[in-house]
Amino acid sequence: MRVGYYQFRPLFGQPRRNVAKILAALADTTADLIVLPELAFSGYHFRDREEALALAEDPANSETVESLTALCLKRDLHVATGFCERFGERVYNSALLIGPKGVEHVYRKLHLFAEEKRCFDPGDCPLSVQEVRGARIGLLVCFDWAFPEVARVLAIQGAEILCHPSNLVLGFCQEAMLTRCLENRVYAVTANRFGSDKRPHGELRFTGKSQVVAPGGRLIHRAPSQREEVYIAEIDLAEARNKRITPWNDLLSDRRPEWYRDLEALPAPGPIF
Repeated sequence: MRVGYYQFRPLFGQPRRNVAKILAALADTTADLIVLPELAFSGYHFRDREEALALAEDPANSETVESLTALCLKRDLHVATGFCERFGERVYNSALLIGPKGVEHVYRKLHLFAEEKRCFDPGDCPLSVQEVRGARIGLLVCFDWAFPEVARVLAIQGAEILCHPSNLVLGFCQEAMLTRCLENRVYAVTANRFGSDKRPHGELRFTGKSQVVAPGGRLIHRAPSQREEVYIAEIDLAEARNKRITPWNDLLSDRRPEWYRDLEALPAPGPIF
């Protein structure tokens, strides 16, 4: 299977220009699955919820989705992309899985980062796995990397490839995703953006370094920090289907969930004085 990413710099508030850039970059790409960054069309650094709603789209009635569907049909591929999703008066930081027939799955980011909590509704979609050409795909978005439960649940459901649209600003996520792949023996494709969102209320600079990681935490490829790149890797799904790390140890069947019940029972931390 051929999987990869497109790392680029979205322009804030210019979805048509961002779509056009993606279509041009992928016009001759041969792949089964391409991952694009978080909020790849709207930009990221919203002033407030109203601005996010103004730039959000309903996937069922979206020029952006129509353009990507046409690309998938023409190039015979699937795209996993970040998307500013409008659902009535709600707005979600979402990821879409799009194929030649249109949207196949919508995932809404469960773990909102920093000021995203002022702009977005928290995700309300259960984690689930989708199939693309015989491969089992799990979606997560950016800060979901910090919660190992997300990758583990997707792995338990059978995910072989984690698609990870991102707008990373912290310096250690990429290394953490190596650990997620080590813990679960899955592939992961992190598509990050680079450059900055310069807004009247401040500036955010993004780290780039998109990557493809193999089961066991082996880095296949990592992009430069501040440069556009399309990268495609040939992967062997048999590696992700084998959960053994020794002849005696299987990372999933060796779990003892009866001893993990406190994961559900732990209270939220109180204020720090």
